[in-house]
Amino acid sequence: MDGFTYTNIFETKGIEYLAIIAFFLIMVPFWMLLTQKSKQSMQSQVADGFITAKSLRIPQGIFFSKFHSWAYLEKTGKARVGLDDLLLHLTGEVSISHLREPGEQVLKGELLTRINHDGKSLKIFAPISGEVLRTNEQLVDDPGLMKADPYQQGWMYVIKPSNWKVDTDTHYLAEYASAWAARELDRFKDFLSVSVMKHLAKANQVVLQDGGELIDQPLAELPKEVWEDFQHTFLS
Repeated sequence: MDGFTYTNIFETKGIEYLAIIAFFLIMVPFWMLLTQKSKQSMQSQVADGFITAKSLRIPQGIFFSKFHSWAYLEKTGKARVGLDDLLLHLTGEVSISHLREPGEQVLKGELLTRINHDGKSLKIFAPISGEVLRTNEQLVDDPGLMKADPYQQGWMYVIKPSNWKVDTDTHYLAEYASAWAARELDRFKDFLSVSVMKHLAKANQVVLQDGGELIDQPLAELPKEVWEDFQHTFLS
């Protein structure tokens, strides 16, 4: 045909182009695999024995109170409440006592429950006001659910909120919750160097590794006096 020119790409730069395309076809899945492994590595840092801000579970849509208790409003208008991931990784596995009963009224900031570990305890305060509708009876027989799955199976109460908008106005949500948790983690490290040293001279060596990484469950082996300081500094 007039004006038509056929060029065999294999006689010019075609092989180079094909090689480049093949390279990207190989590298893109490889890069995606590396990225996925990197994310999994960050998420597994707690499992490896360390607590970092990136490893903490901060689900979207959950309101976090400064008491380290949380509230989640369901479509039914009822709210579930529980303990946040940071607190449970600081204390280790705990049991519950002083559970509120269905039908009781509770105000935001009032005593909601107590958590216990080897004769030491912490008071947990309500993130919202309302009527207690249900308690999670599974936690009595299997308190480990709180640490394993704090926002699903590990909830503590179902409450009918009486003043949801006002109660949650000072809570942390989404990226603000993540930033707050990171600050709380840094504040806890400072707490160790100040308050804990009063009661255990080598505390920093016990709960902090080289580089300042915080080991999982740092409060578990610390004395009752440290728990009392922690109550006053973080939960009251």
